[in-house]
Amino acid sequence: SGAALVLCSVSVACLSGLMMGYEMSVISGALLQLRDVLTLSCPQQEQVVGSILFGAFLLSLGGGTILDRYGRRFSIILTALLCVLGTLLSVCVVSFWALVIGRMLVGMAVALSGTASCLYAAEVAPAAWRGRCVCVYELMVVLGMLLGFGLSCAFAGVPDGWRFTFGGVLLPALLQAGIMPLLPQSPRFLLAQQREKEAHATLLRLRAGIKGVDAVEDELRAIRLALGAERLHGFLDLFRSRDNMFQRLLVGAGLVFLQQTTGQPNILAYASTVLSSVGFHGNEAATLASTGFGVVKVGGTIPAVFLVDKVGPKALLCLGTIVMMLSTATLGAVTMQSHTHVSSLCKGPVNKANLTVFETGAEADFQTNTPLGLYQPSYNELQNKNKADAFLTTVNDTKDHWILNYTYDHRTAFMDSERDSSKIALQSLHVNEVSPSLKWISLVSLLVYVAGFSISLGP
Repeated sequence: SGAALVLCSVSVACLSGLMMGYEMSVISGALLQLRDVLTLSCPQQEQVVGSILFGAFLLSLGGGTILDRYGRRFSIILTALLCVLGTLLSVCVVSFWALVIGRMLVGMAVALSGTASCLYAAEVAPAAWRGRCVCVYELMVVLGMLLGFGLSCAFAGVPDGWRFTFGGVLLPALLQAGIMPLLPQSPRFLLAQQREKEAHATLLRLRAGIKGVDAVEDELRAIRLALGAERLHGFLDLFRSRDNMFQRLLVGAGLVFLQQTTGQPNILAYASTVLSSVGFHGNEAATLASTGFGVVKVGGTIPAVFLVDKVGPKALLCLGTIVMMLSTATLGAVTMQSHTHVSSLCKGPVNKANLTVFETGAEADFQTNTPLGLYQPSYNELQNKNKADAFLTTVNDTKDHWILNYTYDHRTAFMDSERDSSKIALQSLHVNEVSPSLKWISLVSLLVYVAGFSISLGP
């Protein structure tokens, strides 16, 4: 029936949303492993995260031409193959530049596929179903995020687990590339290409057995009128008052601008890193906490899918932005009261030892790799040089008869050995662990923020 064909077409096209959400979230957990595997500096980590956005920017400049000339279905197949190519390059060639180029190719794929999939879903669906069908794309995005966070959590402690998390996108990409050629073209695209007979036959298939829709001839006539009106407008008409085109442009550009500047992409890319900095120590713990983001996004998007055609998008936008504002204000107020200091979310590759004392010449350096909460001490605060014999000692537990004591008032650590009565003082480490209340309020505030985005600006 036509309903089954529409449902299948929309579902396969919206796999692009699954891949987009997956790629946006998977880097959050994988970055914790990659910075050690590839010895990535802080600027290199930023380039890895930003490369997918840079690739998206490059293809978005000419993506509209591809959509108009070759169609929505071709664009979706092309982006699926680009995603496969970029993923294989990132996984098979273990180097910084292969990772950056691979992520750029993936960024190109998700940029074009997002527009192509939403257009295809809107153009094959009946008018009464259009809002829900387009929202399916956003639902797939949040399911992809949940899947990405979940796999990051599952493989966080596995050697080379980042390969498995990156490779998880291959299955939906290959599935989409294989099924999409069997599905119908967009009737609107066929009419725009002057392929009248094909458009009529395709629309007959898509509307077969669906009650309450306009006759095929009436829908074709409406599409022709819309295409004719579009041809009367040029690019510069976007900036004129004719037919309220300039106001429409401002609404569209404003919504997309707010989607980005409200911070959602940043939260997704650095979710595990942010949560690690507020007290969720360890890669597994931080990634597990960030998995809650995916669950909340799914829970927030499902109501939007069912309510958008009844309540209207404007009401959901107002409600969601108020929730986002209150949650971020709460997080900011709590953080200010805690008197914590954030210097950087970035950490370079670290050793597995919690505390290592090693000698350079006749001077000993002390470094700590223990997570320090929101406070990141300077290099000079972590370095203390003392005359000592040549030795290399790692302090992990009490089996080596070493004791690490923290004093709250003076914040001075002493290591005492039963074999040697000498005391070595570590210079003010300023270890400020985040209080449990701040840690959980931070997590809840971020989850509420994500829920507000998921019912408003997201869909």
